[in-house]
Amino acid sequence: MENFHELLINRRSIRKYTDEPVGADDVRLILEAALMSPSSKSVRPWQFVVVEDKEMLDKLGNCKPNYATSISNAPLAVVVTADIAKSDAWIEDASIAAVLMQLQAADLGLGSCWVEVRDRYGANGESAEEYVREALGIPEEFAVLCIVSVGHKNEARRPIDTEKLLWEKVHIGKWRN
Repeated sequence: MENFHELLINRRSIRKYTDEPVGADDVRLILEAALMSPSSKSVRPWQFVVVEDKEMLDKLGNCKPNYATSISNAPLAVVVTADIAKSDAWIEDASIAAVLMQLQAADLGLGSCWVEVRDRYGANGESAEEYVREALGIPEEFAVLCIVSVGHKNEARRPIDTEKLLWEKVHIGKWRN
Protein backbone atom coordinates (compact mmCIF):
# COMPACT_ATOMS: atom_id res chain seq x y z
CA MET A 1 0.00 0.00 0.00
CA GLU A 2 1.06 3.52 -0.67
CA ASN A 3 0.05 4.80 2.77
CA PHE A 4 -2.17 3.94 5.74
CA HIS A 5 -5.16 5.89 4.46
CA GLU A 6 -5.04 4.00 1.15
CA LEU A 7 -4.83 0.74 3.09
CA LEU A 8 -8.00 1.66 5.01
CA ILE A 9 -9.84 2.57 1.81
CA ASN A 10 -8.87 -0.69 0.13
CA ARG A 11 -9.17 -3.12 3.06
CA ARG A 12 -12.44 -5.04 2.75
CA SER A 13 -13.70 -8.24 4.34
CA ILE A 14 -12.73 -11.14 2.10
CA ARG A 15 -14.58 -14.44 2.38
CA LYS A 16 -13.16 -16.30 -0.62
CA TYR A 17 -9.52 -17.34 -0.83
CA THR A 18 -7.29 -19.28 -3.18
CA ASP A 19 -5.75 -22.58 -2.05
CA GLU A 20 -2.30 -20.98 -1.85
CA PRO A 21 -0.96 -21.20 1.70
CA VAL A 22 0.00 -18.07 3.59
CA GLY A 23 3.79 -17.95 3.81
CA ALA A 24 5.49 -18.47 7.16
CA ASP A 25 7.01 -14.98 7.10
CA ASP A 26 3.58 -13.44 6.51
CA VAL A 27 2.04 -15.52 9.32
CA ARG A 28 4.79 -14.31 11.64
CA LEU A 29 4.19 -10.65 10.73
CA ILE A 30 0.43 -11.06 11.28
CA LEU A 31 1.04 -12.59 14.71
CA GLU A 32 3.61 -9.94 15.57
CA ALA A 33 0.97 -7.30 14.85
CA ALA A 34 -1.34 -8.99 17.36
CA LEU A 35 1.40 -9.37 19.95
CA MET A 36 2.34 -5.68 19.62
CA SER A 37 -1.23 -4.50 20.10
CA PRO A 38 -1.90 -2.21 23.03
CA SER A 39 -3.96 -3.46 25.94
CA SER A 40 -5.48 -1.93 29.03
CA LYS A 41 -2.79 -1.49 31.70
CA SER A 42 -0.46 -3.54 29.44
CA VAL A 43 -2.02 -6.72 30.83
CA ARG A 44 -2.10 -8.43 27.40
CA PRO A 45 -4.86 -10.90 28.30
CA TRP A 46 -5.10 -12.24 24.74
CA GLN A 47 -3.81 -15.52 23.39
CA PHE A 48 -4.10 -16.85 19.87
CA VAL A 49 -4.59 -20.25 18.27
CA VAL A 50 -3.20 -20.48 14.73
CA VAL A 51 -5.01 -23.04 12.58
CA GLU A 52 -3.79 -24.21 9.18
CA ASP A 53 -5.13 -27.78 9.17
CA LYS A 54 -7.88 -28.00 6.51
CA GLU A 55 -9.98 -30.46 8.51
CA MET A 56 -9.96 -28.15 11.56
CA LEU A 57 -10.65 -25.08 9.39
CA ASP A 58 -13.71 -26.89 8.01
CA LYS A 59 -14.82 -27.76 11.54
CA LEU A 60 -14.38 -24.18 12.76
CA GLY A 61 -16.31 -22.95 9.72
CA ASN A 62 -19.33 -24.75 11.19
CA CYS A 63 -19.24 -22.91 14.52
CA LYS A 64 -22.34 -20.96 13.53
CA PRO A 65 -24.78 -21.20 10.60
CA ASN A 66 -24.13 -17.84 8.96
CA TYR A 67 -21.03 -15.87 8.06
CA ALA A 68 -18.43 -18.43 9.19
CA THR A 69 -17.77 -19.94 5.75
CA SER A 70 -14.71 -17.72 5.24
CA ILE A 71 -12.95 -19.96 7.78
CA SER A 72 -13.58 -23.09 5.73
CA ASN A 73 -12.44 -21.26 2.59
CA ALA A 74 -9.20 -19.99 4.16
CA PRO A 75 -5.75 -21.57 4.37
CA LEU A 76 -5.22 -19.86 7.74
CA ALA A 77 -7.33 -18.79 10.69
CA VAL A 78 -6.35 -17.19 13.98
CA VAL A 79 -8.66 -17.76 16.93
CA VAL A 80 -8.56 -14.76 19.25
CA THR A 81 -9.05 -15.57 22.93
CA ALA A 82 -8.53 -13.71 26.19
CA ASP A 83 -8.18 -14.57 29.85
CA ILE A 84 -11.24 -12.83 31.26
CA ALA A 85 -9.89 -12.90 34.83
CA LYS A 86 -6.87 -10.80 33.84
CA SER A 87 -8.72 -7.77 32.51
CA ASP A 88 -12.17 -6.25 32.55
CA ALA A 89 -11.24 -4.74 29.16
CA TRP A 90 -10.52 -8.12 27.53
CA ILE A 91 -13.07 -7.54 24.75
CA GLU A 92 -11.44 -4.26 23.77
CA ASP A 93 -7.92 -5.68 24.10
CA ALA A 94 -8.67 -8.75 21.98
CA SER A 95 -10.57 -6.64 19.43
CA ILE A 96 -7.61 -4.34 18.93
CA ALA A 97 -5.33 -7.35 18.40
CA ALA A 98 -7.74 -8.83 15.84
CA VAL A 99 -8.01 -5.58 13.89
CA LEU A 100 -4.24 -5.12 13.83
CA MET A 101 -3.91 -8.63 12.39
CA GLN A 102 -6.39 -7.67 9.67
CA LEU A 103 -4.53 -4.47 8.87
CA GLN A 104 -1.20 -6.32 8.72
CA ALA A 105 -2.75 -8.91 6.40
CA ALA A 106 -4.05 -6.13 4.14
CA ASP A 107 -0.64 -4.48 4.08
CA LEU A 108 0.80 -7.81 2.90
CA GLY A 109 -1.77 -7.95 0.09
CA LEU A 110 -3.78 -10.68 1.82
CA GLY A 111 -7.49 -10.79 2.53
CA SER A 112 -9.08 -11.39 5.92
CA CYS A 113 -12.46 -11.58 7.59
CA TRP A 114 -13.50 -11.16 11.23
CA VAL A 115 -15.89 -13.95 12.26
CA GLU A 116 -17.67 -13.09 15.51
CA VAL A 117 -17.82 -15.99 17.97
CA ARG A 118 -18.66 -14.31 21.29
CA ASP A 119 -22.41 -14.40 21.99
CA ARG A 120 -23.13 -16.28 18.75
CA TYR A 121 -24.86 -19.64 18.40
CA GLY A 122 -24.86 -22.62 16.06
CA ALA A 123 -27.90 -23.92 14.17
CA ASN A 124 -28.78 -26.22 17.09
CA GLY A 125 -28.56 -23.39 19.64
CA GLU A 126 -25.10 -24.46 20.86
CA SER A 127 -22.78 -21.66 21.86
CA ALA A 128 -20.29 -20.98 19.06
CA GLU A 129 -17.76 -20.13 21.75
CA GLU A 130 -18.17 -23.53 23.44
CA TYR A 131 -17.97 -25.26 20.06
CA VAL A 132 -14.65 -23.55 19.24
CA ARG A 133 -13.30 -24.01 22.77
CA GLU A 134 -14.02 -27.76 22.65
CA ALA A 135 -12.65 -28.20 19.12
CA LEU A 136 -9.32 -26.59 20.02
CA GLY A 137 -8.99 -27.52 23.70
CA ILE A 138 -9.12 -23.90 24.88
CA PRO A 139 -9.27 -23.66 28.71
CA GLU A 140 -12.52 -22.47 30.32
CA GLU A 141 -10.97 -19.28 31.72
CA PHE A 142 -10.37 -18.04 28.16
CA ALA A 143 -13.20 -16.40 26.27
CA VAL A 144 -13.25 -16.79 22.49
CA LEU A 145 -13.90 -13.42 20.88
CA CYS A 146 -13.54 -14.11 17.17
CA ILE A 147 -11.76 -15.99 14.44
CA VAL A 148 -9.84 -14.07 11.79
CA SER A 149 -9.64 -15.94 8.49
CA VAL A 150 -6.67 -15.03 6.29
CA GLY A 151 -5.61 -15.93 2.78
CA HIS A 152 -4.80 -14.89 -0.75
CA LYS A 153 -7.88 -13.17 -2.18
CA ASN A 154 -10.12 -15.03 -4.59
CA GLU A 155 -12.63 -12.21 -4.93
CA ALA A 156 -12.42 -8.54 -5.79
CA ARG A 157 -14.10 -5.91 -3.66
CA ARG A 158 -14.46 -2.26 -4.53
CA PRO A 159 -12.61 0.21 -2.32
CA ILE A 160 -14.65 2.22 0.15
CA ASP A 161 -16.18 5.29 -1.48
CA THR A 162 -15.05 8.11 0.79
CA GLU A 163 -17.77 10.32 -0.71
CA LYS A 164 -20.30 8.10 1.11
CA LEU A 165 -18.78 8.35 4.58
CA LEU A 166 -21.41 9.10 7.23
CA TRP A 167 -20.09 12.43 8.48
CA GLU A 168 -23.45 13.13 10.13
CA LYS A 169 -22.38 10.59 12.78
CA VAL A 170 -19.50 12.83 13.86
CA HIS A 171 -20.24 15.41 16.55
CA ILE A 172 -17.74 18.14 17.30
CA GLY A 173 -17.59 19.78 20.72
CA LYS A 174 -20.89 18.26 21.86
CA TRP A 175 -23.70 16.06 20.58
CA ARG A 176 -25.82 17.74 17.94
CA ASN A 177 -29.00 16.46 16.31
